[in-house]
Amino acid sequence: MNDAESTAAVASDTADPPAGPPIVVADDVHRTFHIGSSRIEVLKGVSFEIQAGERVFLCGASGAGKTSLLYTLAGLEKPNQGRVLIDGKSLYQQSRREQARVRNRRMGYVFQNYSLLPELTALENVMVPAMIGGRSDLERARHLLDHVGLADRTTHLPPELSGGEQQRVAIARALMNNPAMIFADEPTGNLDSKTGAEVMDLLLDVVAEEKRTLLVVTHDTVLAQSGDRRLELADGRLVG
Repeated sequence: MNDAESTAAVASDTADPPAGPPIVVADDVHRTFHIGSSRIEVLKGVSFEIQAGERVFLCGASGAGKTSLLYTLAGLEKPNQGRVLIDGKSLYQQSRREQARVRNRRMGYVFQNYSLLPELTALENVMVPAMIGGRSDLERARHLLDHVGLADRTTHLPPELSGGEQQRVAIARALMNNPAMIFADEPTGNLDSKTGAEVMDLLLDVVAEEKRTLLVVTHDTVLAQSGDRRLELADGRLVG
């Protein structure tokens, strides 16, 4: 990574982000872990906003705090200090039940290791978020698998699918409940460069067509150029 890349907090070759209130706000977010007697401060006062419809890429070296920041914004790790606002409401000041409702209905997740349930078919995996919410929409699940190019793989189990196909199932699953926001943690990290590029192109295309907001954690600065905006995290802080 060159000096210009390592100090750039925001980089965009596209149009300005949509106007309106931000969908996600990080307000002086701190995250600390304790390992034995050691105290490790992973996030050190991170503040920024994401507008509805934006595709934001979060970059940085290994250990910079990227995944911790994404998990904190996604309702999966409570900050030690600071606030996370989703749709203008403080996420971690809500009850656990309400936080779970927000995660299920307003957020979708794509992880590096796919996180598919091995005993469920591709179609059943896609339907999991709806079933957690007490709903069932087989037609939408089939539509989403078709949308990601897997209409002929609905009955296959994850071990019967390639890595790229499993990540496509994960993308379809993330969209199942019509979430406003998609969080993707190194979604191409387990894929070869060609398959990774294809999966990223698909994710960007589907998010645009479904009119969703996207935050992607990646160490790949080339992939990060595909978004509307790039943020750089170093030693727990946004830099630039």
